[in-house]
Amino acid sequence: MATETVHLAVYDTLADWETGAATAHIANPQWQREPGRYQVRTVGLTAEPITTKGGMRVTPDVVLTDLDPADSAMLILPGADTWDSGELKPFADKATEFVAAGVPVAGICGATFGLASAGLLDDRRHTSNALEYLAMSGYSGARHYVEADAVTDGDVITANSMSPFEFAREVFARLDLYEPETLAAWYQLFGQKDPAGFFALTGQ
Repeated sequence: MATETVHLAVYDTLADWETGAATAHIANPQWQREPGRYQVRTVGLTAEPITTKGGMRVTPDVVLTDLDPADSAMLILPGADTWDSGELKPFADKATEFVAAGVPVAGICGATFGLASAGLLDDRRHTSNALEYLAMSGYSGARHYVEADAVTDGDVITANSMSPFEFAREVFARLDLYEPETLAAWYQLFGQKDPAGFFALTGQ
């Protein structure tokens, strides 16, 4: 079985909490349908280290200009303070390239602003921190906005900043990471904080 790569975008002020659940469990083979199918690699605007919102230093594995959708199973875009400024537009442009190639993109928090600015949410069901926030991007997809924690429409996943576990659940479903009943138990445990999920996962 060939290993597929899920790429996590990294940039200064990246919101650590938003994608940690997704990347940690993609990298953890426990309970997976095909253990070891995926690996996580980071991608940056340059090869220089970035500093997350939590003060973590991360050195990108790949430079964005070298990233080909054909070499990726998914591009995950966390929120950051600089999405609204346009500084991270190259990542939104790369997301457009991914979607055009049929490779999924998952954006949470500020990254949804970037996806909206790129036109990727004009004709897809989506969510974000607030409709008013996305409206500032000038996009024309307001009629497709959904008041939900996380939404998947085809190859685009969106979520608000308060929903890292719902975001992860949508990512896992799109990657077919777990059997459906396993995914439900995973979310029961981590998303709903229900200990019954643990017993369902471990078969106890």
